[in-house]
Amino acid sequence: MAAVCRQLGYSKQAYYKSSYHKGVKAIHWAAIREEVLLWRKRMPRLGTRKLYFLLKERFRSMSIGIGRDRLFDFLRSEGLLIKRKKKYAKTTDSRHWLRRYPNQIKGVKLRRPEQIWVADITYIQLRTGPCFLHLITDAYSKRVMGYHVSDTLAASHTLQALNQALKSRCYKEELIHHSDRGLQYCSAGYTKKLKDQRVQISMTESGSPYDNAIAERINGILKSEFALDDTFEAREYVDKQIKQSIDTYNTLRPHDSNHGLTPNQMHQQNVLIPKAWPKKYRRAL
Repeated sequence: MAAVCRQLGYSKQAYYKSSYHKGVKAIHWAAIREEVLLWRKRMPRLGTRKLYFLLKERFRSMSIGIGRDRLFDFLRSEGLLIKRKKKYAKTTDSRHWLRRYPNQIKGVKLRRPEQIWVADITYIQLRTGPCFLHLITDAYSKRVMGYHVSDTLAASHTLQALNQALKSRCYKEELIHHSDRGLQYCSAGYTKKLKDQRVQISMTESGSPYDNAIAERINGILKSEFALDDTFEAREYVDKQIKQSIDTYNTLRPHDSNHGLTPNQMHQQNVLIPKAWPKKYRRAL
């Protein structure tokens, strides 16, 4: 070994030091991969930025020095980066004679949980056809307050999501319910329930998804990061996957707009003001 090192112009100490560092580096990469896969078991398509936020303290405790960009490079080399899927199905029918309500949240600043709830419906694909996920989310904390899975778009199913949200309500301050102008949200039973609970009714003014952007964003997170955009074999698998996904989303997934807090953590306080991203960054985020 000494002769070889002399031929290459290295000392034995440099050789052994280099070998040691390569071994340590291999151990660190293996540990990083294991930690990433543990989180991916809980949230199968969690993005790298969120992974780094969740794991950076863990890496520090393990004396592993790695930044966000280096984590991106490592996951790319391991084939662990997430490829986004884009699908669209229309679930809103606003061509009806029922009363529509004005937009009451335009320009309103979010200051506390249960100030504004946003509602939307998205589809889940089965082998035999679509089913539908009715969601109600707190705009301040991004916490899913109520949900219901149905085989049809009947207004009675949307009302079940609302009933669940009202039961999970934590505060009794003034509340606005914001949705699109779909038939389900304009129906007599749905609007009566809101009025009986003294919840103000607000609706979008156009068909643009930006008018209900928070609800659309939560739909996208659940589908892209929790594999709800897959095609399911049977309805019972859908119900189980959605329950697990929403529980994990509410309790474990940090939000940039929540200053890194999970929806449940953000919902338990009213001191922080949610971050609002400039328009030029929103598409990239």
